[in-house]
Amino acid sequence: MKPLCFVIMPFNRKKDAEGNEIDFNAIYDTLIVPAIEAAGMQAIRADEETVDGIIHKPMYERLILCDYAVADLTTSNANVLYELGIRHAVKPHTTINIYANGSPLPFDVNSVRCMPYSYDKKKGLTKPKEDMESLTGKLKTAKKRKDTDSPIYQLVDGISFQNSVAHQKTDIFRDQVEYNVEMKKKLKKIRSNKKYSTAQILEELDKIEIDPENEEAGVLIDFMISYRSLGAYPRMIAFIENMPSHVKNTVMVQEQLGFAYNRTGEKEEAIRVLEGVLKQNGPSSETYGILGRVYKDLYDAAIIDQNIAKAKGYLDKAIETYQKGMEADWRDAYPGTNLLTLLYVKGDFEKIQSLACVVEYAVQRKLAKSEDYWDYATLVEIALVTGNERKALENFEKAIVCDKDLWMLETTVNTLDRMLKVAQKRKEKATLIKKVLKLFNEQIKKW
Repeated sequence: MKPLCFVIMPFNRKKDAEGNEIDFNAIYDTLIVPAIEAAGMQAIRADEETVDGIIHKPMYERLILCDYAVADLTTSNANVLYELGIRHAVKPHTTINIYANGSPLPFDVNSVRCMPYSYDKKKGLTKPKEDMESLTGKLKTAKKRKDTDSPIYQLVDGISFQNSVAHQKTDIFRDQVEYNVEMKKKLKKIRSNKKYSTAQILEELDKIEIDPENEEAGVLIDFMISYRSLGAYPRMIAFIENMPSHVKNTVMVQEQLGFAYNRTGEKEEAIRVLEGVLKQNGPSSETYGILGRVYKDLYDAAIIDQNIAKAKGYLDKAIETYQKGMEADWRDAYPGTNLLTLLYVKGDFEKIQSLACVVEYAVQRKLAKSEDYWDYATLVEIALVTGNERKALENFEKAIVCDKDLWMLETTVNTLDRMLKVAQKRKEKATLIKKVLKLFNEQIKKW
């Protein structure tokens, strides 16, 4: 069995002190994992076992029991420094520190030996092969020599390392790590089985016996996302309600609970949950984006019921909510895109022209680092509200080859259908909207 190497680092994209955005997922996938595997070890990433920064039992177990650790100190993330402190307190050796070249380090770890890696704010990793080989070399040296690298054990006289953890506990820990890895693989395999119907996939999920109170956060989140991808929203809600409170009450899970309540038609409950998240945690483009969707759906329902007064009220509320989401984080294009499409519905073309370039720029920046269905679907919608046929068709072609779920296509179709009805009501030809809507509907029929 390969020795375990725990990776302590931020996740997704984070900004450093100078405002440069660092893509930590790319660093993990391209640099850290290959280096660890080349050293004959198995990587476990810190953020895979946390939700919204919560540090709980599995995290402490990994910090204490993993044979090796790699800590990325770039951006001086508070959680990373806290976890590194614990690691240094319990392990005198086998911890490797790395950071993006040029990134300032906090004064109290300047004395700790760190390996720089080459990173450009626009290009990302510039020397991945060389840096990977360097990190692999340091891990192999740590495996062979086990030199003391903890400043506590280097500087405090008389302190010595005593491994008081029973072998039985270490064995249980290893078994749990293997279980989590296999469980995640199993869930992914079930979700991606194209031969199964939705009912069959749900049946397979039901066969898996888990105890939410004793499962790790990563496994629970994987189950929740599995139900969401299948559109099994009542089951998703029931599953979230049975989660332990330290996972259930996190921002991400509460946002998904609000999302699921909206999909089951429980609008008031969705609003209650999402407004609670905003009240407790402050403005968030993600939370406002989900809440805006609730009001947008209420607008659609009012239109169907021919309640014009209510429809206007919900339309204004949705526009207001999406605008707050856009202002909370200009880099997140989701609220901005929905704001544009609803401004199209309202007929506020002057405001569309002033905001469209801002939203498109946010999407293009994100696409420069990784491709995603929502990004291309967003560019399709922007092209439609600004009347650019070439961009609409080009981005449709790119969207349909990205990984996606059926509900994502349906969401896009609902948006385009809303735009078409409004255009027809205004007696506009809407030829381009009809054309693109037909293309997306054809994709759904093929599903």
